[in-house]
Amino acid sequence: MSVLLKPPGLLGIKVDRATATLPQTATESIFTVSGGRIILTGVVGEVTTALGATATSANLVHTPTVGTVADITAPAVVTSDEAGTLYGISGLITDSFSNNLPPSSGNCSLPARPMILAVGNVGLKTDASMTGSIKWSLTYWPYDEGASVAAV
Repeated sequence: MSVLLKPPGLLGIKVDRATATLPQTATESIFTVSGGRIILTGVVGEVTTALGATATSANLVHTPTVGTVADITAPAVVTSDEAGTLYGISGLITDSFSNNLPPSSGNCSLPARPMILAVGNVGLKTDASMTGSIKWSLTYWPYDEGASVAAV
């Protein structure tokens, strides 16, 4: 039986990752799922240092311990996004970050469709090298007893 030290919100348990620079034409793990499967109820990114002018797309991916890497979102152009820009996920792997509002927007969507993720890593993938930093938060409910998420 799982014991929570503080009551979770509607979206479940929230895990925060400190701001960090973007991976440079690579995939970088930002969260680790361990102990069993989870129900992913949301991922929100916030640009904390403006992103550079290099043409760059980014998306979230899931790399399970057993199985094949899969997209959580489709790539989104993040070139020159300003500090305060928020990224969210819709829950459909064919949708990009929900920053489809003006690039200066300080709002984003939460998924209408939660996802099940197996043990493995959630990563940020970029197709170019650029400057800037993003902090991330992930919300989830354990699907299997003992499942948890930690920031990397």
